[in-house]
Amino acid sequence: MTWIDFVNLLINGLIEGLVVALPALAMTLVMGVNRFPNAATGDMLTTGAYAAVAVQLLGGWPLWAAALISMVVTAVVSAGSYTLIFRKLAGRPMVSSMLAAIGLGFLLRSLIGFFAGHDQRTFDLPLVRAWNFGGIRVLPTDLAIAAVAAVCLLVVFVLIYRTSFGRQLRAVADSADLARASGIRANGLMLSLWLLVGALSSLGGVLLGMKAVVSPEMGWESLIPAFAAMVLGGIGSPVGAVLGALLLCVAQELAVPLMGPSYKLVLSFVVLALVLLVRPAGIMGRVQLVR
Repeated sequence: MTWIDFVNLLINGLIEGLVVALPALAMTLVMGVNRFPNAATGDMLTTGAYAAVAVQLLGGWPLWAAALISMVVTAVVSAGSYTLIFRKLAGRPMVSSMLAAIGLGFLLRSLIGFFAGHDQRTFDLPLVRAWNFGGIRVLPTDLAIAAVAAVCLLVVFVLIYRTSFGRQLRAVADSADLARASGIRANGLMLSLWLLVGALSSLGGVLLGMKAVVSPEMGWESLIPAFAAMVLGGIGSPVGAVLGALLLCVAQELAVPLMGPSYKLVLSFVVLALVLLVRPAGIMGRVQLVR
């Protein structure tokens, strides 16, 4: 492998890492506050991608508008799932919410397959040529994907660390009862959190569909890398989730010449197992949301 091949793989890994960071961050927020792994995150991602495809097909809208509408739709679905399912399971063992999330994921995937079919779909995007810098090839579409994902992550971090919403969220994560006693409306805060989680997942689905194809299984295939990134970065750490996604995806891309692209998902399992065995707290070494 030449240094040009290395740089090309590194660039692809960073771009994929930014996309995977969106569902990884969504899972981290739920894990840090609601204390269970939201296994439906991947299928929320698929829901967002198919919602954007439907808007483009039925309305002929540009992709940016379709993406915004899909974020609203998926955010409503996410908040609805919290209201109807997960809020009622609060206080029960974590496995109850986790199993409910798995069931919700199967339901969403089945509904998508029933109404949209199982054929692969693509977004209506203009054909562009890759920029070539002495053998280093960069697609303008990939740069747009990376830029959108980076801006979205930055906005979420500002929201978490620099606003009253983030401070209240951390208070609820530490102790919901004490937060209520101090006047924080936990129910409204939780709805806002799940709206944010749905929007993040939807955007991740749209960006992933731009880079590859849209299919009912795309979210399920992205769930393991996102979960592995969350564990690698540190469960409950938003910064760790993004860092874990970048490291994991770069490692996957650099391993392609050795193992082939078919084994990228296997590497996610290997990383997940090693982190759980060697350092369960992950890179950032935190269990709570933020301090």
